Amino acid sequence: MTSDPAGLYTAALTLTNERRYREAEAALDAAASGADDNLRARIAGTRAFVLDQLGRPDEGEALCRRVLAGDALTAHTRGVIEGQLGSILMHRGRLDEGLEWLGRAIDTIPDDPLAVANLRMNRSLVAMQRGQLAAATVDLEAAVAAYERHGDPVEVAEARHNLGYTALLGGDLVRAMREMGAARPVIAAASAANAAIGDVDMAEALREAGLVTEAERLLREAARAFHANGMPQARAEAELHLARSLLRHDPAEAARVAGRAARHFTALGARSWAHRARGVQLRAQLSGGTIDRAGRAVADLRVDERDVAPVAASLTRAGLRSDAIALRLTRELWRARHGRSAGRVPTLDETAPLEVRMLAHEVRAERAARAGRDAQARRHAASGIDELATWRASFGSLDLQTSLAMHGSTLMLTGLRAAVRSRRPDVVFEWSERARHLSVQVVPLRPPPDPEQAADLSELRLLRADAAGDDWTSDPRAIALGERLRRRQWTTTGAADLERPVDLPAAAGALDAETALLSYVFTGDGVSCVVVTAAGAALVDLAGWAEARTSLPALRSDLDMSAAVRSGPMAGVVRASLQKRLERLSALIVDRPLAATGGAAAPRRVVITAPGVLAGLPWAMLPGLEGRAVTLATSMSHWVGGRAAVGTVTPSAAGSAPAAFAVGPRVARGMEEATRAAGAWDAGVVLSGAAATVDAVAAAAATSEVLHISAHGRHALDNPLFSGLQLADGALFGYDIDRMPTVPRTVVLSACESGRSAVRWGEEAVGMTRAWLHAGAGAVVAAPVVVADDDACELLAALHTGLAAGEAPAVALAAASARTGIRSPFLVHGNGF
Repeated sequence: MTSDPAGLYTAALTLTNERRYREAEAALDAAASGADDNLRARIAGTRAFVLDQLGRPDEGEALCRRVLAGDALTAHTRGVIEGQLGSILMHRGRLDEGLEWLGRAIDTIPDDPLAVANLRMNRSLVAMQRGQLAAATVDLEAAVAAYERHGDPVEVAEARHNLGYTALLGGDLVRAMREMGAARPVIAAASAANAAIGDVDMAEALREAGLVTEAERLLREAARAFHANGMPQARAEAELHLARSLLRHDPAEAARVAGRAARHFTALGARSWAHRARGVQLRAQLSGGTIDRAGRAVADLRVDERDVAPVAASLTRAGLRSDAIALRLTRELWRARHGRSAGRVPTLDETAPLEVRMLAHEVRAERAARAGRDAQARRHAASGIDELATWRASFGSLDLQTSLAMHGSTLMLTGLRAAVRSRRPDVVFEWSERARHLSVQVVPLRPPPDPEQAADLSELRLLRADAAGDDWTSDPRAIALGERLRRRQWTTTGAADLERPVDLPAAAGALDAETALLSYVFTGDGVSCVVVTAAGAALVDLAGWAEARTSLPALRSDLDMSAAVRSGPMAGVVRASLQKRLERLSALIVDRPLAATGGAAAPRRVVITAPGVLAGLPWAMLPGLEGRAVTLATSMSHWVGGRAAVGTVTPSAAGSAPAAFAVGPRVARGMEEATRAAGAWDAGVVLSGAAATVDAVAAAAATSEVLHISAHGRHALDNPLFSGLQLADGALFGYDIDRMPTVPRTVVLSACESGRSAVRWGEEAVGMTRAWLHAGAGAVVAAPVVVADDDACELLAALHTGLAAGEAPAVALAAASARTGIRSPFLVHGNGF
């Protein structure tokens, strides 16, 4: 090991760049011994930076100023120390002073491209905090160019990561994910602290995408990593971002976490950061997340709105205008909801973040609703949702589309409530379709073949096969692969077209005398149903919604028990319990809407659109719908637009078969089910045993118009696109469906839980059925719960008799149920007729 001061300083710089600050501090002590004045000054500048990162910014600032007061510095060393001082002031939230010193340093050492690149990186952070994204981009692009010529791969990756973060602040979520995702492996390889810093920014992207569970996991892990590495400023910043993520769904916890971050920033002397944390804490409290002095959530603790003005003023003085506006808008929303006098809505420009723009729409809509001006409330809510829809229109990914609905959930509920209060079926129908279209209006552009994605999915299949129990998704490697797959899907699935919503007359015009539409809407307080027939429309409120809501979880248990207990003394008891619950739910949810269609015998066919609170309901088993063909459409607009795809099945290409069947391992009667069902067709392909692989099923999907998969399925709640169907070589994931260049017109999933979906942000649901529909399938037959193997074998064999005869899927399923006498949870999703 060298004893040369310059060599020791180089080693200390390496430790500093790896963010091993405690070790770096000791190495700097060793380097300072025997160093000349100029090198000692450089060492002091690095020590000041390390002190700042270790939570001793006062010492770091004082050290820089003491060194700069000396006369013996070279111009280059002076510029480096000026830059260190600017960086410390920036971290403390003194942005004006930091910007001045950083600019002075850049002007002092223009002949050192690497040092200037570092300074530009820091100056770009000031611009980002102030929302000056063009200036940040100029500095970062110059830094990238310098690092590519003179730096190392880690420096290039860090600059590109920051370019991605700038794109995120500008609303370009896809570019942000692409840049940050590409940079992460290089950054993370440098050190755990480096990885944590990148993950904090990635968590912001995930939060903006509505994927708060994943974002908050990253932020908590990063906060722990920073604490372990003695980095209190970075830890407090991670806590601040965690509080911002919690705002939407857990304001009490957001208030608690933001308060903790504010205390940490205050202890560090980072005043503007403390103001930001205090602003988030106030927003959480105004949103209902109040806590007492012991840190317990309290529903009715008084919020003093007078606390807002001084914090907002401090944020404005610090150049953090967006934070100040968000706080003021949250106060105005609180005032509207509590009948307080209204203040002025701050003026926004086009650079305001999406969160702030959505808040402004929420304030205007809520004020109008509280004043009884429901038509105006709907206009304001629609304006915000349309702005969100315009932004989302470029995203083809199902995962991204559904989760982005977070940003419009409050506006959607405001609009739905105002629509239901109008008592006008046409208005409620319009808002029902808005709710559906928030996640389904984008027609995806199929991504190109991606060998890396295929390799990642193959590795995931092996991990799932090797892991015991249901915890395979918590394996660190599975998490890393899952995140990589998600980001790749976001950035490679574009938008081919937009589906246009239909109005009530167009919907009614698509119905014949034997078909009715039941369009359910959830307002947050209750459920109503727009009943549409060719003859007219009516609005029906579900008076027993509170009872129905509490019965839905118990229904799932009854269905699972009914599938498991097929004989013995308890079988009759289980069937009776299930029947009683189905009858009661039918009375609460469908009987009154059906009565509004004009008669008990009609309609023979029913189209249903339903919100997330009704996800998993086995509609066809409800006595009121018994004997009718039922299809659960993603939206009425989608059903109207896709009716041309429903009809007689014909081979799509020379050499193809109209129907293909795949049987996974260990499925009782699975081969019998496939063989009997295939017998209904003139030609059919049956894949079983070792031949029933993921790639073979994908190939069959491309050459068949009906694909029937009989395999064990498992729903993954945290990431529904990891829901899978077990085939010979592992699970067919939701992500695999995106890899298929074409998909069948009709898909039959004879698997436990294959019809389940995870609900996101009230209206949204995503799972295997939605994955097939999003990819272009016309209809998917699936069940949300366990189905007895005997019932599946008999019923689905009979289903194919109808499909082969040219019957539409929902009609064929209803006829199969009538012929076999089997009532099951199987339901047709999409365009069933």
